[in-house]
Amino acid sequence: MRLTDKLRIPSLAEEKVLEAQGYHHIAGIDEVGRGALAGPVVAAAVILPYPVDNPWLAQVKDSKQLSPAKREFLFYHIHETAISIGIGMAPSEVIDTQGIVRATRLAMKLAVDRLSPPPQSLLIDYMLLPEVPLPQKGITNGDSLCLSIACASIMAKVARDHLIIELDKVYPGYGLAQHKGYGTREHLACLHRLGPCPIHRQSFRPVRDITRQEK
Repeated sequence: MRLTDKLRIPSLAEEKVLEAQGYHHIAGIDEVGRGALAGPVVAAAVILPYPVDNPWLAQVKDSKQLSPAKREFLFYHIHETAISIGIGMAPSEVIDTQGIVRATRLAMKLAVDRLSPPPQSLLIDYMLLPEVPLPQKGITNGDSLCLSIACASIMAKVARDHLIIELDKVYPGYGLAQHKGYGTREHLACLHRLGPCPIHRQSFRPVRDITRQEK
């Protein structure tokens, strides 16, 4: 991560532009889990009130730059403040059959569909959603630049972490609660020892290679 990324503070600049154009329910959208070896990709869509001026907003950053405790703190406050929040998930079998990009878009669309009231425009981290007939903008490094997207990144990360911790109880022995399904050295060692479980992504190379070795 570059030093400039660490110094970025997400702002409401993009939301202000859209508000001036007459859009009032603006959803920020982000996902987590694209690079994991196990579990779903999870997306969140967050509509913040405008204007919004809560003291905790100054602590909002891309979820990857926050400690677990800080994410949980902000998760609570975003949940209490937002006009609407939607969470969408695409499980490992969808990732394996449709590919990670389509699965990510599906999770994002599900998150948007679960917003009530519905959004009038979208601000999305990096991607666009052609299947959603709404004005939208994909922003590179959006989770570091745009407050709504940064809030969505936190909601998606905490929601996915909670789910993976529960899945660790269903599929013990892999250390899921610790590494959250990502390809750590410990996770790979467990994969070699136990073989993949039903939530592992068979299309991802480390899992696919181990599955082939077992055959």
